[in-house]
Amino acid sequence: MNTSLNLDAMTVDELWQLHEEIGRVLSVRLTSEKRELEKRLAQLRGEKGASRSGAETDAARERRKYPRVVAKYQNPNEPMETWSGRGKVPRWLAAELKSGRSIDEFVIADRT
Repeated sequence: MNTSLNLDAMTVDELWQLHEEIGRVLSVRLTSEKRELEKRLAQLRGEKGASRSGAETDAARERRKYPRVVAKYQNPNEPMETWSGRGKVPRWLAAELKSGRSIDEFVIADRT
């Protein structure tokens, strides 16, 4: 491997061929190194199936099911705009509160 290449003396075709060969060698080496690292990681995690990737394990995991949250506040101008009281205050409510109205004015009276 002590072969020194004089890149300045090489033609464009020779340089391109060298480029493609380096790309092939790198691809093979990176793939094998990645496979070895995944095996080591699986051993460290204590997983049984070392061939499973992280994306597969995430996809297999189910999302926790949360109960549906009932709306507590409603925009009187646009009845479809509601807010459960969780998370960030919606723009319509923030604007009304800023104009001096109380949040109690937007409570939905007959929630079922």
